[in-house]
Amino acid sequence: MNPSNTLRRRTCAALALAAWAGGLLLAAPLAQAQSWPSKPVTIVVPFPPGGGTDAFARPLFALMTKNTGHQFIIDNKGGAGGTLGASVAARAAPDGYNFFMGAVHHSIAPAMYPKLDYNLETDFIPVGLISSVPQVIVVNPTKIKATTLPELVDFLRKNPGKVNYGSAGNGTSHHMAGELFKLQTKTFITHIPYRGAGPLLQDLMAGQVDMAFDGLGSSASHIKGGRIKAIAVASDKRAPGFPDLPTTVEGGVPSYQVATWYGLWAPKGTPKEAIERMQAEMRKALNSDEMKTAWNGLGANPPDLYGDAFGKFVSSEIKRWAEVVKASGAKLD
Repeated sequence: MNPSNTLRRRTCAALALAAWAGGLLLAAPLAQAQSWPSKPVTIVVPFPPGGGTDAFARPLFALMTKNTGHQFIIDNKGGAGGTLGASVAARAAPDGYNFFMGAVHHSIAPAMYPKLDYNLETDFIPVGLISSVPQVIVVNPTKIKATTLPELVDFLRKNPGKVNYGSAGNGTSHHMAGELFKLQTKTFITHIPYRGAGPLLQDLMAGQVDMAFDGLGSSASHIKGGRIKAIAVASDKRAPGFPDLPTTVEGGVPSYQVATWYGLWAPKGTPKEAIERMQAEMRKALNSDEMKTAWNGLGANPPDLYGDAFGKFVSSEIKRWAEVVKASGAKLD
């Protein structure tokens, strides 16, 4: 046998084997991406049930469960203004089956909690924006009789320190919205922090707290049910689903405009393929008629902000709220 022919055959066989193995390696991520999810996906929601984050998480991930045939499990981990759940999510396995649904509160936290054991910008990968709704000023109608923003401001000025407002926790958007409102209206209202918007709203309806600055999503059903009174949305435009609710611009406080937004992140190191599939499933769900109707009922429109663009938005919010915290002198209560 000609040694050179044998060598050529062995070389060709080795090259063919290498090409086959390389094809398998290239196909593996594709197969992984196409098969995701192949088991339940956990979504850490860092507030108790009944709050705004929960109100948007449950219908979205219920539809994604239906669409994919695999469960998206909501894991509520409330406490410390949402930072406890964020800390847990940051340490979760980056395997494509653990995600974190945070909110505007988490862009405020770095300025309020100097010793956080996670970094929103470096310990997570931004996946996408889920919703954005204006904040709404709500009161217990038996405790505060005002029905318009000018009447409320007048009442607060005449009763400095006698009225309290609840928040979902120290450093949350509810807290900072209240402090910003006090600055811009020259009023004094006592802050009472809770462990989430759910417990806050229960006490607001029960009359244990007088008023709140809440995300419209969590207050929507209670406003429609007459259990709390909405005074104004903190925006220059009226909210979808609430055409009769005036804005703060209409109420004479044009500079007071605050939105509550909710987004999804993955722990650093999560495979790109899993994130891309998650984004594709989010787009599919958010663009459905079912979600458009649900979001409208919560005072929101489905957004379209994913990946790096969402990450840049979050970074801008961190800078913005750091300035508000500094100007207001807000402290942890």
